[in-house]
Amino acid sequence: MIELLRSNDVVLLSWVEVYLRDAGIESVLLDQHISVVEGSIGAFSRRLMVLDEDETRARGLLAEADIETYEP
Repeated sequence: MIELLRSNDVVLLSWVEVYLRDAGIESVLLDQHISVVEGSIGAFSRRLMVLDEDETRARGLLAEADIETYEP
């Protein structure tokens, strides 16, 4: 899996999940529980992951929507 997006913005993450799902791309949100445990002070970002084979298409869709993706 590839990390596509890293953010503390739950609205953005939720929107991106739905946007990708509507395009037929499944995603997984990691680190949401640690973020809640630490009190949502922003110390731990949530990570949105997609399958390796969906990376190029997902990055293209988010670029069209003017959303910056995570680049290691």
